Amino acid sequence: MTKHVVVTGANKGIGLNFCKQYLAQGYRVTAVVRTPSEELKALDVKIISDIDVADADDVATLANYLHGDKIDILVNNAGIFHNETLADMDFAAIEKQISVNSIAPIRITHALQQSLGIDAKVAMITSRMGSIADNGSGGYIGYRMSKAALNAASVSLAHELKDKKIAVGLFHPGFVQTQMVNFAGDISPETAAERLIKRIDELNLSNTGGFWHSNGETLPW
Repeated sequence: MTKHVVVTGANKGIGLNFCKQYLAQGYRVTAVVRTPSEELKALDVKIISDIDVADADDVATLANYLHGDKIDILVNNAGIFHNETLADMDFAAIEKQISVNSIAPIRITHALQQSLGIDAKVAMITSRMGSIADNGSGGYIGYRMSKAALNAASVSLAHELKDKKIAVGLFHPGFVQTQMVNFAGDISPETAAERLIKRIDELNLSNTGGFWHSNGETLPW
């Protein structure tokens, strides 16, 4: 049976390239977006639109759409990025990042857990900026908080889902040339998705809960 991958934040950037590359590998792909891009609509994927991952009702709608449809890989990719410092603080932006980057991936995984079968995988697209040990510059307070919270919650999920034979991985894409960083990255979304797919392929119950760079490096907490 053809394996099924679900990707959130799939309309552009890394998410779009997850869709392209999994499709090329023969997967059945479901793309979850608020508004689909023309490039996404050109792909032979199932698109579930009008889904705000931070909205509980929208996530319930998503779960209803996918009820009874087995998921082999869930890629929680949707996220937002702002920069706050002590001198330039935006608490509304911090709260929004925590809602989208931290709570939403857990809400989605919870809502779709009945569709995750034995040997399914949950990929959390996080960031090394959520690493406390790796913070050598400060700034980006809300984004760092949101990704640290996601990392903590994902390790708990890895423990809870292990008995169900579902693996959870935490993956940093690298510094990627996306709109999120005004295209200032050093690798393309295509390369990031290719590397991340390799890391997801390597994810299993023996390394569940691990935190990796897309290049294969293990990252500090």
